[in-house]
Amino acid sequence: MVGDSFGVFPANDHDLVTGVLSALDVPEDFPIGYRTFREALTDGVSLSPAPDMLFELISYLTGGERRQKAKRLAAGEDPDGDATTLDVLAALHKFPCIRPDPEAFIEALDPLQPRVYSISSSHRCNPGRVSLTVDAVRYEIDKRMRLGVCSTFLGGRVAPGDKMRVYVQKAQHFALPEDPAKPIIMIGPGTGIAPFRAFLHERQAIKAPGRNWLFFGHQRSDYDYFYEDELVAMRAAGLLTRLTLAWSRDGKEKTYVQHRMREVARDLWSWIGEGAHIYGCGDALRMAKDVESALTDIVAEQSGRSAAEAAKFIADLKAQGRYQADVY
Repeated sequence: MVGDSFGVFPANDHDLVTGVLSALDVPEDFPIGYRTFREALTDGVSLSPAPDMLFELISYLTGGERRQKAKRLAAGEDPDGDATTLDVLAALHKFPCIRPDPEAFIEALDPLQPRVYSISSSHRCNPGRVSLTVDAVRYEIDKRMRLGVCSTFLGGRVAPGDKMRVYVQKAQHFALPEDPAKPIIMIGPGTGIAPFRAFLHERQAIKAPGRNWLFFGHQRSDYDYFYEDELVAMRAAGLLTRLTLAWSRDGKEKTYVQHRMREVARDLWSWIGEGAHIYGCGDALRMAKDVESALTDIVAEQSGRSAAEAAKFIADLKAQGRYQADVY
């Protein structure tokens, strides 16, 4: 299961569901098919973000300026500059006194989708046990606390012994090299460290002779150093050959893993020349692009290749399975 992911079917926060029920003024036991309205809101539909279909429904139930505003939101426009902050409850507050039919309301919402997390453990080290690395998401908008659906579900709404629906998602192109003697370079800021903890445990269990280099970063070292004790122990034992850390809020300047990569460009190029496999895990929109850009620049700088040649070199590494990414 090393490199695989774990899918979790979450439930919405009780207070958020209660807020929606209150805004609609619908009894929680109102029947929706074979379920109650509360049950449908709890684990049947997504309450964030507010979908276009909800604004379409609202546009049929109001008139004048409010109808035009709802139509614009349904078309993907942002008439008041707040569209990105509108979850279902915020949308109902934006259009108060709307009373849609409960069944039509449920049908206007998106189904609640499972969340997928990289497995952060090795079956060889912990048979019958699966570990996940979850950073609970909590932030405030307009004096109301917003919660990550699954992260806070796992972090606070599931009690020990509770049962929940899960599944394993097999990794297609994210796995350790077949030759355990090959060195590996792992780049995983934040919860992106998850699969690399599993990689290290697996390499430890099989006594892989290959060297291991981890780049890890987050905001503050005092609060966000995931698995610090483990990583320090692995470094002391020699399992973790190199550990390179980046903290974006500890100093005046923000330092990310791609900055640390550039600082050790010569050593990175040396490892690549010795056959190292490179892995990245994290945010697809920013981190993955920044890391690949840094890696391309390092190849060009250290090997004397042009930018185009360096980009082709990286593409060739991907084709060979020596550069793999698990991004979300």
